[in-house]
Amino acid sequence: MTRILFFALGAVWASPYSLAGLLVGLIATPFGARPRFARDDFALIFHRFPWGPGGAMTLGNVILNTNTHLDSLCTTYAHRAGWCVEPKTRIGDHERAHVLQYMALGLLFLPLYFAHGGVSARNRFERAADRYALTGKDWWPWLEANAKPAGAKSAKTTKPDKSAKTTTTRH
Repeated sequence: MTRILFFALGAVWASPYSLAGLLVGLIATPFGARPRFARDDFALIFHRFPWGPGGAMTLGNVILNTNTHLDSLCTTYAHRAGWCVEPKTRIGDHERAHVLQYMALGLLFLPLYFAHGGVSARNRFERAADRYALTGKDWWPWLEANAKPAGAKSAKTTKPDKSAKTTTTRH
């Protein structure tokens, strides 16, 4: 019962974005988008969303998916950036993490998402969604596991070795 209450409160908290997603999805319906409620993903999904570069995008409890299903496999952001090698993940699992993030953060989600880099491997929201898609846990962006991109180089700089000879070539 408590879990149902938390999910209901989360849906209400995310509802301004969900309404925006619903409106965009309904506008896309005459162009081929097909709505379907997915209880496991906690979302209304518009499959065959006709616009965008491919893949899916989440707005609150609404997922706009350019494919016919959410079982498509995709590479993680860290893998795509060349930081590490990770297996492909189910796009629906990645988007479910964003649904949970919206339900926890409500109106704060998008400002925080863009403040942390938008659609990028450096964005802790995307790293958390990828980790959730890989492991089924850790969707919260502020967990230590999601603080630093996997395989990213450290921000620390090291002093150059003065004993090493360097040559400079000009072109």
